[in-house]
Amino acid sequence: MPNHTSTSPVWLFDLDNTLHDASHAIFPAISANMNTYIARVLHDGVTPVTQARVDAARLGYWKRYGATLLGMMRHHGVSAADFLSETHDLKDLRAMMRSEAGLGRLLQRLPGRKILLTNAPTAYSTHVMRHLGIGRHFAHHIAIEQMHVHRQLRPKPSKLMLARLLRRHGVAARDCILVEDTLANLKSAKQLGLRTVWVTQYLRPNERSTLAQARPRRLIRPNFVDVKVKSVRQLPKRLHRLRSFD
Repeated sequence: MPNHTSTSPVWLFDLDNTLHDASHAIFPAISANMNTYIARVLHDGVTPVTQARVDAARLGYWKRYGATLLGMMRHHGVSAADFLSETHDLKDLRAMMRSEAGLGRLLQRLPGRKILLTNAPTAYSTHVMRHLGIGRHFAHHIAIEQMHVHRQLRPKPSKLMLARLLRRHGVAARDCILVEDTLANLKSAKQLGLRTVWVTQYLRPNERSTLAQARPRRLIRPNFVDVKVKSVRQLPKRLHRLRSFD
């Protein structure tokens, strides 16, 4: 097998719960907005919509399709633009944000091109990056609105979308590293031949408890994850581990 260690990698960075703590306040606010939106869509004017039914739709579509939006589009005919605008309407985003210091310096230290790849909408992710002060470190910003394949919306974990992204940017899968908190997205990337980094410090409590059941207080690294880190700030020290897969 040829040695590719001289090739600078292309980094695909997720945003929420990878580069900042969305679970602290942002995700709860987005979930509340989704609940309001879904309840309005499900209401038939006769039978009250229960919270259990709303939760089942929000979580069920997310688990089935990788994004609640896809389920709402396919089963209820909602507009993607309308759904994304209403659910990500956060009045005081800056006050809701929590993140580590030095993210810009971290990104600058990592060799290679960086692409932001997020299932969040463009307006929201642009605002988050501005508050984090990291926008200039990314060569490209790919949000959910840009994740269409054959005129169908295909957000992460779509392998079709990832394969198209690699072709469009002229990068081989083996030279690309996906940095993510969501295991389903990492699994798809690994199946295409990308290298994978799992970021665990911002996992939502229900995800963490489920993943730690087999061995309490420790998250087991799945075989499709090349490197597990608590924080993206550990990436420079783990770069040799990622390069060892060449």
